[in-house]
Amino acid sequence: MTDPIADYLTRIRNAVTAGHKVVEIPASKVKTELTRILHEKGYILSYKIEEGTPSNTIKIALKYHPETKRPAIKKLIRVSSPGLRRYTSVDKMPRVLNGLGIAIVSTSKGIITDKEAKTLNVGGEIMCYVY
Repeated sequence: MTDPIADYLTRIRNAVTAGHKVVEIPASKVKTELTRILHEKGYILSYKIEEGTPSNTIKIALKYHPETKRPAIKKLIRVSSPGLRRYTSVDKMPRVLNGLGIAIVSTSKGIITDKEAKTLNVGGEIMCYVY
């Protein structure tokens, strides 16, 4: 696998499209941080990291509206890829859906959202957009 982050986003995107309640993803430090941010911002219900013999997995409980059954995650877009890295300064930090969505950015301070990067005054690699 050449791009594990794209695989992570695609697994979540496919599970949301299929209407699954839970999705299992192979764990890594970056994927765990992405999951933590999605949980903090209210895009997923909960997550659990399970220790396994060959490797750890992340179980993510997806979030849907109770009445309309619409998913909380409308789009997951991979911005930076291994073949073409996308970096930005704090001045040119993108606004996703005029501030309604989030951009997840890998900075020197760790993996954070675009709003946190502006408050910390750091730029970095734009990993993905979520809305």
